[in-house]
Amino acid sequence: MKINIKDTLLAGERVTLECKKASKGVPNSLWDTYSAFANTYGGTILLGVVEHMDEQNNTKRFEIIGVEDADKIRKDLWNTVNSREKVNINLLYDDDIQTIDIDGKKIIAINVPRADYTVRPVYINNNLSRGTFKRNHEGDYHCTEQELKMMLRDANEAGNDRLILEYYTMDDIDIPTLERYRIMFKTDNPDHVWNELGHEEFLKKLGGYAINRKDGTEGLTMAGLLMFGKGLPVRERFDNLRMDYIDKSHLIGDQRYSDRLTYDGTWENNLFNFIRMVFLKESSNVVKEKGNVTKEFVKAKRQISSLFVVIPQRKALYL
Repeated sequence: MKINIKDTLLAGERVTLECKKASKGVPNSLWDTYSAFANTYGGTILLGVVEHMDEQNNTKRFEIIGVEDADKIRKDLWNTVNSREKVNINLLYDDDIQTIDIDGKKIIAINVPRADYTVRPVYINNNLSRGTFKRNHEGDYHCTEQELKMMLRDANEAGNDRLILEYYTMDDIDIPTLERYRIMFKTDNPDHVWNELGHEEFLKKLGGYAINRKDGTEGLTMAGLLMFGKGLPVRERFDNLRMDYIDKSHLIGDQRYSDRLTYDGTWENNLFNFIRMVFLKESSNVVKEKGNVTKEFVKAKRQISSLFVVIPQRKALYL
């Protein structure tokens, strides 16, 4: 799909956009950004665009200057991204690199997808420790040792949803969250034998609490903490996890969004609470738009209830 450059620039600076002058060739810093986008949220790199960092007006912040030899730059990009000496993996497909003409100037747009967790970290220069980058609002940065360890652990083919988290116990579970889930579970499965179990045994059945048969250690699994954990332990264990819902469906004037849900300290920010709250907002919008309150509310409630299921093959919690 062709990228609309002007709309992209008018949307302004954000963590998923990087502009580079690159008038005469591919800048070395492009590959830092490639790694950073791949390891974070993905993003778009625009070559032939200068960003004036001190300008707040988006119509003036970005200056389209174009590149001199688009064909050569594209060829260099493909040669480099396919070279294992420079990049450990090529994530790009043919239509991920586009040449776009804007008022007679050629811009090269590169769409870098977020890498699947099984192939992260994406790094450059054959240097895992110094060539792995991530992205934040300030730009590309070298990954910390802890971030590297987390990505390598996540890439483990055996999966880590049932990984027992050392030092995390039932004390780190938010009981009101778990009880809310159990009410929904019982509503959909009124005669299920799990309904009579205590909280810890119930979590074991879901894969949220486990015992290592080799050494006898036990505790919460990654899935259990993410789904039902108290906010602080979740943030401590997953320090780069962000839960953010933005609704742009009813913008008025210069509004950036019509509704937003992010962590503000008023709720325990585990995945169950976040997705439940998002679905409640979405179901409310459906009711307002369609008008059939009873029918649409029941439909939305069923959607919420069926969202949280157990996948027997993995014995882990999924959204």
